[in-house]
Amino acid sequence: MVPSRNPSCSPITMKALYCQQNSPGEEMTFVFQERENLPPTKDNDVKVQVRACALSRIDTKLLSEIKLEKELLPVGREISGVVLEVGRKVTFFQPDDEVVGILPLDSEESGLCEVVLIHEHYLVRKPEKVCWVEAAGTVRDGVRAYTALHYLSHVSPGKTVLVMDGASPFGTIAIQLAQHRRAKVISTAYSLEDKQYLERLRLPVDNLTSVKKLND
Repeated sequence: MVPSRNPSCSPITMKALYCQQNSPGEEMTFVFQERENLPPTKDNDVKVQVRACALSRIDTKLLSEIKLEKELLPVGREISGVVLEVGRKVTFFQPDDEVVGILPLDSEESGLCEVVLIHEHYLVRKPEKVCWVEAAGTVRDGVRAYTALHYLSHVSPGKTVLVMDGASPFGTIAIQLAQHRRAKVISTAYSLEDKQYLERLRLPVDNLTSVKKLND
């Protein structure tokens, strides 16, 4: 998907993927919605050409609880891409910056589209050595792990952190972030293969324990 470098100059038709909620008990259906260009860029908006989008689960129960139920729900929230245009009050980014971010729950934008509008506070710069797919695929777990360790538990040197299922994507990130803060890390592994995976990472995990995977 490679749209015009400046989509505001000439009309283009883009398709975006949405999930359509059906009657209780019925499976969801997915539909493409066509749109021509985007609304004007607001003061704090960033227009991003999407290079990769992660497909995360749509939590309809959560959306219902926070009164965000809609007939059509955007699909794909974690994106990476290139900045095409910025609003006049945007201070963190400029055109051609490579970024990664998460579309908020109340966003009307589908990440599975060629171009999206997103508030600058939901974006960060993409590290140069991280590819588009890896950036979009890890930003969600990265934010979750950082929030848990930094804001909720205030991890600091000398503290002990227990990471369940350390070989999972979330667990791997949590271990590295905890060690970066010089905390003592204890991790579990559900299988010998997972244990060997963690050992190959050469992370100085203080105590790696194998546990049997729980039955469903």
